[in-house]
Amino acid sequence: MTRLFLLLISALTMSSVTFAQSASYPDRPIHFVIPFPAGGTSDNLARLLAERMGASLHQPVVVENKPGGTSSLGAEVVAQSKPDGYTLLLGPMTAFSVLPHLRTLPYDPVASFEPVATVAQYLAVITVRNDLPIKNYAELVAYARKNPGKLTYGSAGIASFGNMAGETLKLREHIDMLHVPFKGSGELTAALLGGQIDLFIDGVGLPLIKAGKARAIAAFSNQRHPDLPDVPSLPEVGVRTALPSAWFAVFAPKGTPAAVVQRLDTELARILKDPDMKQRLNRISVAPEYLPPSQTRSMMKQDSEINAELIRSTGMKLE
Repeated sequence: MTRLFLLLISALTMSSVTFAQSASYPDRPIHFVIPFPAGGTSDNLARLLAERMGASLHQPVVVENKPGGTSSLGAEVVAQSKPDGYTLLLGPMTAFSVLPHLRTLPYDPVASFEPVATVAQYLAVITVRNDLPIKNYAELVAYARKNPGKLTYGSAGIASFGNMAGETLKLREHIDMLHVPFKGSGELTAALLGGQIDLFIDGVGLPLIKAGKARAIAAFSNQRHPDLPDVPSLPEVGVRTALPSAWFAVFAPKGTPAAVVQRLDTELARILKDPDMKQRLNRISVAPEYLPPSQTRSMMKQDSEINAELIRSTGMKLE
């Protein structure tokens, strides 16, 4: 009886401490892990969110770049962190719905995390060098068929959205293009301008397109890019693909108190409703897309099933 009583007291004490910690959250800086190098879309998105989150939570939100393993290194760092809400991950779709089908990971995409909220959809654009004789999607396909293996496309890494998109196009159009993986999307614009690659399917080319230094062929989605209203969407050029849209979501380590997750979820939902935030996100080629934790988890499961089939169809492997 005495042992049972002591265990009960201990449990009640721990619950009281957890409740008190959750009620005072946050009372120190929050670390926001980005699994890619600085300068890319995910990094830009994280810094915009961190700025607004810091203001609303009244604590600094510090962005930390942890690139490596096509986003798996940063995800591992967060999965192994203390579940107290002070270490968060801006996770791309690939870390949770693509990589698990390509290799054994140091984290479980479901069991290692608490989804906080989906925050954005990626607005990728097929972007080509100006000196290529390609002005539209039909000409891209025709050129690739006439010159098999000659076109090179870059991506933010093997199994990144840009890689999945490129392989999907190759499969659908029966064309051959050489994939050139980089450490992050921040390196793609310099590679395109320097002639190391011929094209990419990413959002970082928006400044080049607007400056006339590169050519937009099509928005790689079902809608036009809000900042490129004259560029057709995939359906408008006759393309239908089952590839899920690329999303970004915020995650906390498994076991993070529900009250903390709820607080973060509420703040993110409010931030993403701001019209000014929408405009700023569009300028870095993402669109605000809020989903609460339960819907985020459902989307992860659905996209994982679709990507598993696409990986099987394309024969994609991590090199």
